[in-house]
Amino acid sequence: MRWHWGIENNPHWRLDVLLRKDVCAVRRDHAPQNLSIIRRLILNLLKLDTTHPKRSVRLRRKCAGWDDDERMRVPGISPL
Repeated sequence: MRWHWGIENNPHWRLDVLLRKDVCAVRRDHAPQNLSIIRRLILNLLKLDTTHPKRSVRLRRKCAGWDDDERMRVPGISPL
């Protein structure tokens, strides 16, 4: 019966570890809900990115943070 915990905890672990959800100190108004939606969107975009299939989600996030072109490519935004 423990297998169902893996399904439950995997997305939560990724949000906590990869996107540092627990460290965020935003607590006012609708900001926590808005950031939660943005974090889930980012995680889904990173998981769907198949340009570099051998890269982990963590490395994909880091590469997008380091390179402007990579950051624009992940969500599918093309420069003007």
